[in-house]
Amino acid sequence: MGNTMTSNVFIDYVRNARPCMRDATVLQGKHWRIGILTESLIRLEWSDSGEFEDRLTQMAVNRDFGADPEFTVTHRNGLLIVDTPALYLTYDGKPFSKEGLSIVVKGVSDTQFNTWHYGDAPLHNLKGTARTLDEADGEIALDDGVLSRDGWAVIDDSGSNVIVEADEVDGKTNPLGTWVRPRDHAETDIYFFGYGRRYIEAVQDFYTLAGPTPLLPRYALGNWWSRYYRYTQTEYLELMDRFKNEGIPFTTSVIDMDWHRVDDVNPKYGSGWTGYSWNSQLFPDHCAFLRSLHERGLKATLNVHPRDGIRAYEDDYETVAKRVGIDPTTGEAAEFDLTNPDFVDAYLDMHHRMEDEGVDFWWLDWQQGGVTRQPGLDPLWVLNHMHYLDSGRDGRWPLTFSRYAGPGSHRYPVGFSGDTIVTWESLQFQPYFTATASNIGYGWWSHDIGGHMCGYRNEHLEARWYQLGTFSPINRLHSSSSPFTGKEPWNFSGDVHAAMVASLRLRHMLLPYLYTMNYRAALDGRPLVEPMYWSEPNNPQAYEVPDEFRFGTELLVAPIVTDDDPTAQRGRTEAWLPQGEWYDFFDGRRYVSDNASGRRLEVWRALDRTPVFAKAGGIIPLQELATGDDVNDLRNPSVLHVLVFPGADGTFTLREDDGIVSCARRAHIADTMMTFDWRADIADSAKDGDATGSGGSRLEISPVDGAVESVPERRDWTIVFRGVSPVGTGELQITINGIACETAEIAYDEQTLSLSIAVHDVPSTARLSVIVPKGLSVADNPIDKDVLDALLHAQMPYITKEHALQAIREQGVRAVGTLRTLDGKPRFSKEPFVAYGMPDAVNGVLEEILLRS
Repeated sequence: MGNTMTSNVFIDYVRNARPCMRDATVLQGKHWRIGILTESLIRLEWSDSGEFEDRLTQMAVNRDFGADPEFTVTHRNGLLIVDTPALYLTYDGKPFSKEGLSIVVKGVSDTQFNTWHYGDAPLHNLKGTARTLDEADGEIALDDGVLSRDGWAVIDDSGSNVIVEADEVDGKTNPLGTWVRPRDHAETDIYFFGYGRRYIEAVQDFYTLAGPTPLLPRYALGNWWSRYYRYTQTEYLELMDRFKNEGIPFTTSVIDMDWHRVDDVNPKYGSGWTGYSWNSQLFPDHCAFLRSLHERGLKATLNVHPRDGIRAYEDDYETVAKRVGIDPTTGEAAEFDLTNPDFVDAYLDMHHRMEDEGVDFWWLDWQQGGVTRQPGLDPLWVLNHMHYLDSGRDGRWPLTFSRYAGPGSHRYPVGFSGDTIVTWESLQFQPYFTATASNIGYGWWSHDIGGHMCGYRNEHLEARWYQLGTFSPINRLHSSSSPFTGKEPWNFSGDVHAAMVASLRLRHMLLPYLYTMNYRAALDGRPLVEPMYWSEPNNPQAYEVPDEFRFGTELLVAPIVTDDDPTAQRGRTEAWLPQGEWYDFFDGRRYVSDNASGRRLEVWRALDRTPVFAKAGGIIPLQELATGDDVNDLRNPSVLHVLVFPGADGTFTLREDDGIVSCARRAHIADTMMTFDWRADIADSAKDGDATGSGGSRLEISPVDGAVESVPERRDWTIVFRGVSPVGTGELQITINGIACETAEIAYDEQTLSLSIAVHDVPSTARLSVIVPKGLSVADNPIDKDVLDALLHAQMPYITKEHALQAIREQGVRAVGTLRTLDGKPRFSKEPFVAYGMPDAVNGVLEEILLRS
């Protein structure tokens, strides 16, 4: 990851866009134009008037990809033939038709559908996302993305409005400096993505075309508290204090619609759904309330449903009415009209006043259809566009919270997926829904973690939903106003309560990792959550695990989305591990996937954890949780834990900034590189550079590079090698800038197979090295212990447990805590258990334990 960043990562894509195609890439006739944007991305236009669009549209903002792609053009038998290394296009020069325009995608040999004819509907598109999950109880239909197993996808941009720079609109001052207009001519305008199975490249080029994903502020990656509930000012602050006192961190407070007047609105004005004036009965001093949230380390967002405009009972009515030319004495409502610059100006000024009082960003809860006074202009899209641009004024860090409004919506994060039903079916759909959204570049989805409404109470469902939230792009708890749906962990029984708290704490601990992935998404076009087939597109197995996803560069998550088996006392999921070695993130158990096609297996976990796997050589930085008043702390941490997994070399560059958007814009970033050498030539002694050996292990944390002042001057580091065997104190060398450190604290945890080395007060500009000259070794999975634990908690007859344990021990011999056959390979046969009446679920748990490696 480089240090170069353009302002396009934020909101300046309008003025810094390159909407015109490169001259050398354009082929043109009287009514048609073809742009070869890349060897795999082609723009196809037909215009009866002969006019073509070179301005920004709602979706496309960059058509100049910075280089001329390789292609040849020939004319034969009345056809134009364009040949690139990836595509073969033929066109007859007439109005686009199925017979006259086709493109063959090269290099996709295992499908008969790799040829597209104009108008063809996709057969095997891998889908994108949808506008909302409102009232969804399970699976819904999804829009298409830019990826397909047939190798091609099409985006039709013909109906898009255009984005123009405009300081005035129809003689009126424009508050944003840009405006959205209808096209002044009709044309067919489509983009053909023919990337074959090069899925990552396809999405990255979509980001080039539609603009990059912006960088999120750090607080957006922590825990969000949200509930549709009539809190009073005192109640809300008391709730935040209870979370703090119980050591449960939150970074964002979402105040649903009852912050404004709802029930006391005179019926002559309509309902209280739309509102902009604080309810003084619930919030007698809203400015003090917002200050109190900030003092507790929380950012605040307010829900708005803006359909009904600004009505006469609103605090800002008189000012808005005069701005749009209404006599305030008439009480006439100022119509919600984002095509009127006078209204936009007054509308945004009203929000600015409330922002000056302490509102940090807005929840744009638009649910009222897709019509504006401007043809083809979706009110949701224009709300997202205008609010996001406005949110970045005066050096603020831009952020909005709203629904998806079509391709290009990733420019306006964060997404709100809507009010789901509280059922297992809802939970089962969300991992797939979240990962698949990346196929259209929409990487920052926020779901109602725990479910919003209706459904039923199932405590295990809530725990598993919390665990998915920990490993989701945004972790926002939400529920309805029902007295029975509150998501506070203390509303649940002991084990579930503990699992919920652990999930929320882990999410906050993951902030250093998440923030680094935030930069990766913005700069490299790689969303935090990716479907498994992105990295292994030609492996059929990668398409068979829709619930599983990669979570950043180091982790793979296979969430449990069904109820625990009552006999095994564990939840189950079907996982697929790509070829290589993988380690359980929580307890360090090793899983070996020997085959090139990877490995499918059942994975079982008790309620205290979800299946998360780290790759061999994986490095994951975590921050230590603060206590007391600092529990919600968002500063770059002075205490860091670095999880390191054995079996391969690895690198990770921790990326930080000072939290000021203007600094991040100009690449004022602090990078701390961590390098793990699993097997390397290492000096036998830190004091004897001439003595060398081989096969050693080393973890090195380099001095911070870049904006050194953005990170603490000194840090406490705890290096945790997880999944390794114990190492004696004398077998370790810890150095700071090459000088031996004699004060390191060394410990080993048998439960998680973790060797921990704590080194305190290390200058951030120093080089910290942890060396094992003879090398770390992978710990043997403690099979005997894990089998005993699984059988202990299984709800089944004791005699069956005893027979099972005996049968397992007879199948293998114990050595160093493992059970293996005499040839050294693991064996497991279910046959001896059948006669004992062993439950199938417990068989599954034991099989996973015995065959992990």
